Amino acid sequence: MLYLKDLVYHPAVTHTAILKSISLELAPQQLGLIVGPSGSGKSTLLEVLAGLARQTTGKILWRDQELAPDSLQQLAGLVFQFPERHFCGHTILEELRLGHPELSKEKIDSALASVGLGHLPLSTAPRSLSGGQQRRLALAVQLIRQPFLLLLDEPTAGLDWSMRKQVISLLTELKKEWSLLVVSHEPGEMAAIADRCWTLNYGKLTPIDPALFNQPVLGQTVPGTTISGSKSEE
Repeated sequence: MLYLKDLVYHPAVTHTAILKSISLELAPQQLGLIVGPSGSGKSTLLEVLAGLARQTTGKILWRDQELAPDSLQQLAGLVFQFPERHFCGHTILEELRLGHPELSKEKIDSALASVGLGHLPLSTAPRSLSGGQQRRLALAVQLIRQPFLLLLDEPTAGLDWSMRKQVISLLTELKKEWSLLVVSHEPGEMAAIADRCWTLNYGKLTPIDPALFNQPVLGQTVPGTTISGSKSEE
């Protein structure tokens, strides 16, 4: 179980806190969805949970253990928005073995099978894959590390309808074994598979019933968030 208790992130260079007294709970094998507009602090929250930034105050706990940034880096796997821009390997094998040179073929095959890429030759160039396949490979890179928590920043951003559907289907399968926390600027199809939902606006987190995102009203939006077609790159 992931617990956040009164988490605040207020870097010295900003006049106000970016994250303000954030509290949430996420159980194993649940998918949590945080929806908010660009600049609301979504990506920053994932960076704190991934141990890439340290909260100013508040606690992050996994089960009963409070975690420092170095422990969070072991616990969580973060898939950035547009992760394909960060690929460094010339082949799928090279990409998966970055930082893991002794990785066994068994683990490689298992990770690729988990994301539906087991049929591809390991010599395939990551940049030759479709957009949906690239997102799947980015997830496989994190699964290699065997994290307890998967963090995903706008996992369907920039994809067409069919590729978004593939990613949604994959996340539905992954949450059978992992806890997932997803952030997005619009709920879209993600709300249908979410177990917990929150809105994040001006650094403040508010719980919301996922069913509300499945009942759009023309010309209206859910309070505290935005439902639009624009891309977010916080």
